[in-house]
Amino acid sequence: MTNLNHDQHHQHGKAVLLMVIAMLLLPGLDAFAKLLSDELSAGQIVFYRFLFQAGFLLPVVLYRKELLASLRISPVIQFMRGALVALATLFFFSALKYMPLAESISIFFVEPMILTILSAVLLGETIRYRRIMAIFVGFIGAIIIIRPSFEIFGWSALWPLCAAVCFAFYVVLTRQISGRVGTYPMQFSAGLMAFIVMAVALYLGHIFDIDVLTPALPSINSIWMVFGLGVFATVGHIFLVSAVRYADTSLLAPFQYLEIISATILGYLIFSDLPDRQTLIGVTIIIGSGVYLMHRERLSRLRDRQQASQSR
Repeated sequence: MTNLNHDQHHQHGKAVLLMVIAMLLLPGLDAFAKLLSDELSAGQIVFYRFLFQAGFLLPVVLYRKELLASLRISPVIQFMRGALVALATLFFFSALKYMPLAESISIFFVEPMILTILSAVLLGETIRYRRIMAIFVGFIGAIIIIRPSFEIFGWSALWPLCAAVCFAFYVVLTRQISGRVGTYPMQFSAGLMAFIVMAVALYLGHIFDIDVLTPALPSINSIWMVFGLGVFATVGHIFLVSAVRYADTSLLAPFQYLEIISATILGYLIFSDLPDRQTLIGVTIIIGSGVYLMHRERLSRLRDRQQASQSR
């Protein structure tokens, strides 16, 4: 038993380290997207982002002989997951063109609260009053950030919130197939479908002259940044996926908020942006509410496991 606990502790420590590295890397993806927004439309940046995800993961699923597993997912669910994650990224990258990195990511982190609501409505999960209060408080934190941002940046201040809604729907669909398909096939299929969705969207954007979806030839400098975007996205998500292999998401979820810290540092170093006092207050409220929701989720899972073991 002692060796088992030691091994489990080692696995959890490894998972936390991988998660921390992922959260330090992923804001690099957003920083490249913000830099590219001066020359390329948000839609084209999203297109490149998922081109790299699908391209890098293809040899992985081929090597692991999991390509067929990714094709067994319902075509409807594949399309919906791809469209939702593409739309979420499009909203978020569109916001980055106008808003500071840290503020955009902070607003996006209301996603766990939206996910809790959707899980109750669509999956029939129970939400008790403590979670309802945490969700309410979290949205107050988001409003504290959004209100002055809306006055400065206009409707773009709401785009990270729209991104959070789309991503929460994406996670709900992912939960429905997570027990049947491995992590790498799921990531590959989502990236491939999002790439196809964005390719069609860019074609329509060119035909109908839609500004956010207008394709253009990137400069040499932009090509290097596109490559950087792809590397940070792929490596960051590999670390993220690897972390989930060694520990439950309930243990790792609070470490997601390190992304706000690393985004703040990058935003200052690259764009000279620093969050004001009101943003910091809102971020603190969102993080507190999110961590509490994750804590309640962890307690609920432990309770379910105990009841299942007692019923055997």
